[in-house]
Amino acid sequence: MLNYKQKKNQPVKGKRFLISVTVLGSAGPIRFVVNEEDLVAAVIETALKSYAREGRIPVLGSNLNHFMLYCPISGTEALSPWDNIGAVGVRNFMLCKKPLTENAIDGEKSPTVSRKAAGSWKTWFHKSLSLKISSH
Repeated sequence: MLNYKQKKNQPVKGKRFLISVTVLGSAGPIRFVVNEEDLVAAVIETALKSYAREGRIPVLGSNLNHFMLYCPISGTEALSPWDNIGAVGVRNFMLCKKPLTENAIDGEKSPTVSRKAAGSWKTWFHKSLSLKISSH
């Protein structure tokens, strides 16, 4: 009988760090460990799986193409799904659904990024910050 044990001293590719992903409309953030070389798309997929596994509300679905990952510190532009998560340099992110717009060709609704949607997210974000800051 052979014992199969994982080697504890296996080299890890890249640095690993804990990130926090807040889902817009959810009660609290999801925290998990990622490699700095992981793609943003892989982080979105992991966040959606963790969110569903925990049974959180509202139900989001599992198609990562319907979501955008933002870094609230760096601005209102969504991160590219092909960027490395470690290149951003932060550990707190926000996951939002892409707004649905009607596709003129198919007559179906599909998620796309529009200027108006980015502006509404920006407005919501600034309002939420202003509620937390108290003046003396």
